[in-house]
Amino acid sequence: MENSKSKSTALKVALGIMLALFLGTAFYTSKLYNEKKENEATLISEKKQVMDDLSNMAKQYDLAIGENEVTNQKLVEARERIQGLMDSLKISQNSVNSLWRYKKKFLALQDEMNVLLAENDSLKVENKLLAETLDSTQVQLVERTMFTDSLLVQNTELAEVVENAAVLQTVGLKGFGVIERSSGKLIPTERARRSDKIRVCYTVAKNSLVQAGDKELYVQVIDPNDNVLGTNQQVQFEDGKVLNFSLVSKFNYENRNLNICEFVAPAGDDKFEKGRYIVNVFNDQDLVSSSEFTLK
Repeated sequence: MENSKSKSTALKVALGIMLALFLGTAFYTSKLYNEKKENEATLISEKKQVMDDLSNMAKQYDLAIGENEVTNQKLVEARERIQGLMDSLKISQNSVNSLWRYKKKFLALQDEMNVLLAENDSLKVENKLLAETLDSTQVQLVERTMFTDSLLVQNTELAEVVENAAVLQTVGLKGFGVIERSSGKLIPTERARRSDKIRVCYTVAKNSLVQAGDKELYVQVIDPNDNVLGTNQQVQFEDGKVLNFSLVSKFNYENRNLNICEFVAPAGDDKFEKGRYIVNVFNDQDLVSSSEFTLK
């Protein structure tokens, strides 16, 4: 009887111990489950925070890249590394070790970004200063070009003035009839029938711009009937113009006033016509002086 009571008591004790173990195990399991859920929620939250931080970092790079007129390859490569890390983080396991690795990579990328953006800001300042310098240089170049063009125009105009001034000019041009004696003596006359020749005299004016040496001018004498007296030869110039002249007056010019006289004889045994005569002197095709006289 006592033996039966002892077995019953032992069984109750064993059942109590088993129940206590079951309840303890159930409580511990429930506690672990709840902790796991809390850890997963924390990891998901921290993963999202890292993803948001990476996204904000990527936006800063996009803004910096967009502000540069010239592509900054360092910024582009760093932006690509961030995108690669974001893509990898999306499919990563929700574990402490995995999340810690991504946090370390994020911190390293953040340090890199601080350096690159500082370099980019410095580069933008340098580019701005360079652009301002280039603009200033461009303005100076334009002003210099305008000044050079103006100077070139002035020099061209001056060269034209010098070229136009560097020609022989004649003054005191006059023509008149002369009687030529057998002794060579010349007697001026206004009578057409008594004139043996027409004498043309003029002075070549001093011009220091004209180089000394042998020169020639064309003399043209036109009678009252518009005939060119003398040799009545023609000379054609480069522009196609033609000049009929009575004679070529040749002389040696020494940069000082030079008095010259030439003679024009009638054709054959003809006599000079009565009326108005015109005398022209040409330097090449340019008329440098003109005069007229009358034979009665």
